[in-house]
Amino acid sequence: MEKNKSKRGTLSAELADVLSRLSSEGKKLFTVEEFARTIRRSKPKIWRILSFLNSNGWIIRLARGKYLIIPLEAGPESTWSENSLVIATHLANPSAVAYWSACNYWHWTEQIPRTVFVQTTQKTMHNNKIILGVQYRLVQVQGVKFFGTIVRWSGENHFTITDREKTFVDMIDHPSLCGGIYHVIKILQTAEELNWDKINGYMEKMNNGAIYKRLGFLTEFIGNKLKLPHRKIQLKNWNEHL
Repeated sequence: MEKNKSKRGTLSAELADVLSRLSSEGKKLFTVEEFARTIRRSKPKIWRILSFLNSNGWIIRLARGKYLIIPLEAGPESTWSENSLVIATHLANPSAVAYWSACNYWHWTEQIPRTVFVQTTQKTMHNNKIILGVQYRLVQVQGVKFFGTIVRWSGENHFTITDREKTFVDMIDHPSLCGGIYHVIKILQTAEELNWDKINGYMEKMNNGAIYKRLGFLTEFIGNKLKLPHRKIQLKNWNEHL
């Protein structure tokens, strides 16, 4: 959970009501369009109001046109917590929590990443963002590599994350984004509940021979500690994709 503590300015009754209505509708994370439908002002006026709310500590700008409400009950010191995974998937569109952060979510590592990794197809000017003291890294991928995502909930807010099998394939594709090869080897020895048919389908969809080569090498290096059914058949199949 991320914590914020900052002084905030006064708020009119009208704007307090607008923020309360958005929150009650489950739109604590809202877009400019959703805000405009609530307050009904001209577009230039909308942007001025959002700028005022942001500079006075009532909302936080996450990305272009996307904002997070600082709860009214947080008080004048504006102290509260927010789930970093919820914030992460609002930083780009489309996007999903991935790589080292997804490994942690699936309990493949006890280490809590200092950076929240976000996979996206969207080109962004700033790949690294710091929000509420937490660093986010946006990793741009080609459209063919963006799949295998699922939705999870944190309270009334949802976030998107790569499923176990896509997290596994991404880990083999980019070990450096998952703690390095040493941690990948450790994860390979302990990761359970994997659907290997699904993994093979995902690797074929990625269309990257390096993934097959790397996984084949690691499989032989780790040996029987990797819970891999039909090992010889799998290795033969992977070699055919090189």
